[in-house]
Amino acid sequence: MRRSALPVLALTGALALAGCGGSGDGDAKAKLSVSSSYMPQPVSADMAAGFLTITNKGGTQDELTSVTSDTAGEITMHDTVGGAMEEVTSFTVPAHGQLVFKSGGNHLMFEKLKRRPKQGQTIPLTLTFAKSGPLTVEMPVKSATYNPSTGH
Repeated sequence: MRRSALPVLALTGALALAGCGGSGDGDAKAKLSVSSSYMPQPVSADMAAGFLTITNKGGTQDELTSVTSDTAGEITMHDTVGGAMEEVTSFTVPAHGQLVFKSGGNHLMFEKLKRRPKQGQTIPLTLTFAKSGPLTVEMPVKSATYNPSTGH
């Protein structure tokens, strides 16, 4: 009787370990969310900038590959290094990390505006990621001089 219990215990232990491994698999995916999005009211009739933070709480990095909106003919992504702005085709969103777009740093450029956004409006955006697919965001339009650190 004792011998037959041993294989059952071994099988039960193996299944329990397999179950534990399976529950961790959810962390292997990117888990993306967006916060702190805003567009300063544009001073130009055909261009605007946009800023936001993408947080990845998952265990796998992802890549922001494009941004689209019915407000602009084109949205380009820019990296700023040492004060020099450069257009890029994608940005990495690190596992358990953030991708930050802020004034003076990485940012979005809304080009060929179809209408000039006004303070108080929201701009719908679709962020497309290599692994996670699209994410829709409502970006509020703030004053032209808005500073997120002061909220004004």
